Amino acid sequence: MAKKIEKFEDLDVWQNAITLSVDVYGKLQNCRDYSLKDQICRASVSVPSNIAEGFERQYNKEFIQFLFIAKGSAGEVRTQLLIAFRLNLISEVDYQFLLENTRKISAQLYNLIKTRKERFN
Repeated sequence: MAKKIEKFEDLDVWQNAITLSVDVYGKLQNCRDYSLKDQICRASVSVPSNIAEGFERQYNKEFIQFLFIAKGSAGEVRTQLLIAFRLNLISEVDYQFLLENTRKISAQLYNLIKTRKERFN
């Protein structure tokens, strides 16, 4: 039996996105490229923030729109992580770890969007 979702904090994808944001901040805490660091951190915070904002909206269509924005932000994080890796600002291990987490979150968002479109429209 699936657990009942009563608030956005109950969503596994939101919880994973929070963890991603904390991990991104942690892995980049010593990064001296402040512009790129700021951009990656802001994009990573955007993922759970948009999930939460969409959940708090009144209509399913709005929630779906914010889930798409969150998914786009996850893609933005992946792109910026690759740049940071290629500039040797993060290790390959950290890059692969964060990359895998963003891919997992993107897949979760895709599935949630699909479910919301099929069951709640």
